[in-house]
Formats: sequence, C-alpha cells, structure tokens
Amino acid sequence: MQIGEVIREYRKRKNITQEEMANRLGVTAPAVNKWENGNSQPDIMLLAPIARLLDITLDTLLSFQKELTAEEINSFVKEANTKLKFETYEEAFQWGKRKIEQYPDCEQMIWQMAVIFDAWRLTKDIQDSEKYDSYINGWYVRALNSEDENIRTSAADSLFGFYSRKEQYEKAEEYLAYLSKQNPERKRKQAVIYSKTNRVNEAYKAYEELLFSGYQMINMVFHSIYMLAMRDKEMGKVHMLVEKQRELANIFEMGEYHEVSCRLDLATSEQDTEVTIETMERMIASLDKICDFTKSALYEHMEFIETSDEFLKELHENLLRCFKDEEAYDYMKKNKRWQELVNSKSNM
Repeated sequence: MQIGEVIREYRKRKNITQEEMANRLGVTAPAVNKWENGNSQPDIMLLAPIARLLDITLDTLLSFQKELTAEEINSFVKEANTKLKFETYEEAFQWGKRKIEQYPDCEQMIWQMAVIFDAWRLTKDIQDSEKYDSYINGWYVRALNSEDENIRTSAADSLFGFYSRKEQYEKAEEYLAYLSKQNPERKRKQAVIYSKTNRVNEAYKAYEELLFSGYQMINMVFHSIYMLAMRDKEMGKVHMLVEKQRELANIFEMGEYHEVSCRLDLATSEQDTEVTIETMERMIASLDKICDFTKSALYEHMEFIETSDEFLKELHENLLRCFKDEEAYDYMKKNKRWQELVNSKSNM
C-alpha cells in the first residue's frame, strides 16, 4: 500500500478522525486528507511521530514488507482483470506495472501479474503486443528467484513457451533447468526442443523414456486402486482393474509375462484353482521373455541392461518357491498340475 493508504487504514483502526490526527501532529486536517488520497506526502520529520501515533513501525508505515497478504494479492488480481475488461490494455498494463514498482519484492504478486497480462495478450488481439515482451519476461525472470517451487516452475514454463514460439530454441532450453528432473514435463519439453533442432535420435529416446516410465506409474496407480477395491470388497471393480492392467501391459508391449502376472493375486484371494494354475504356468512359460519389451519398436532408442541367464534362473527358482508356499496356496494341494509345477526343476 502507498503511505497514504497505510495512514488511512491505521488511523481508522485507532478510531482517530483526520482532524484529531492533524491536531496531534500540528498540521491541518486538509493536509491529512491529502496524504490519505495520495495528493501529497507527509514531511520526513513527521514520519516518526505518525508511526508512534498510529502505534506502528516505520517499516509498516513505509510499506517495506516483502510479501503482501494472500487477500491483498487476490484483490490486485481481481482489479487487474476488471481493468483489462473495461480499460485499454495499455492502461491496465501501466496500472499493473505501478503495482509491481510499489512491491518489487513480492514474487507471488509479480508472477501473477505476469501471468494475467501475458495470457490476456496471447488470447486477445492486442495491438503491438511485442512491446510488452521485455516487461513481462522480466517479471517472469524475477519470479524464477522465488522460494516457491510452483512459482519458479510456472515462470520457467512461460519463458520456455515464449522463446519456443519465437523459435529461439537454445534460449527456451535454458529454462528447463528450473524444472525438476523428476518432472515428466521437463523431459517432454526437452524432447520438443530435440525435435525442433534436428536431434532426432535424442527426441525419440526422450519420448520413449516417457512412455516407459509412464507405464510404470500408471501400472502402480492401477494396483493401488485395486488394493483399495479389494479392501472394500468391490469385486466387480477389482476384476475390471486387473483386466485394465492386462490391457495396459499389452498396449505398452511389455510382453506376455506382464500381461498374465497381474491376475495371480486376485486368483489367489478368490482361491480359483483353475485361474491360479493357468496363470502360474503362463508366467513360468513366458519367464525367458520377461524383458522382451526391450525389443519393442516403442523403445528402440533406449538402452537396457541385458538380462543374464543367471538372473533368469534365479527368478525362475524364486517364482517356484513362492508358488510352493503352502500357506498361500493351501487350496491348490489337490491340483496335480500345481504339484507338477512346484516340484519341477529349472531348465534355464
């Protein structure tokens, strides 16, 4: 707030009239009125007496706070939107510029102003919109220093978009460093830059890595929902989710092992002997192809560690050991196919 606004707010909080304040400070009531309306400012020698009278610090009086309250920021945002609707873009922009000059350290407000005025000029036919580039991008750059990761990421994303639209891809690429390496959007945007700058193999690889990690994440989400449905005994939903996991493995070309293995937990919980033994047999039969996804055209630019025979043999033995668990598979004891399977030896 401007100093006049601060004086008005805290004067009213103290239930002091303009005339009373003027009398205590040795000035006229019109002088106080001019301060509060922004038509003039108090003499520097009056600042300390004003602060003491209003029971506030000089920092508060001079608005030296780094951050505005959330309510104040929201108020500015609403006012900006109103001005953009009913005034010219230039008039609204100059108002926003003045607000940022008043609160140069409030990164939240600076970022939101940048977003509002940037979005408006991108969606409306604003004449000579390029003349605002340096101001708005400068606001985004200032927001990059925020301690709030969301603000940093959003500002970097906006700058990435701006320079990408200008086909200044090297500049755009610089702002990806502000995005977390764990953020899939960083890799996707990096792939865009690769494709735009004729680094085709790198683009393929980045997109393929997104596909592969995307499968892992979606599969985990399906399994988590499956566990919730199991807990709530929503068996119709449970069966649907297992089928979705099977379809997911098929779509992402993960291979037969991954398509069938998702059925085992459900078959075990329902003590379905036929589905259990069929699933176990197919898992064992497809075990040597468990990493066939590495041969899929979907992931041909990715590099995978080659699966050793020792690893497959150990996995085979571990599976048989799990299938042989009498506590979990007590209901399978009379099934001859199960007996033959768990007593077989690895031929890998």
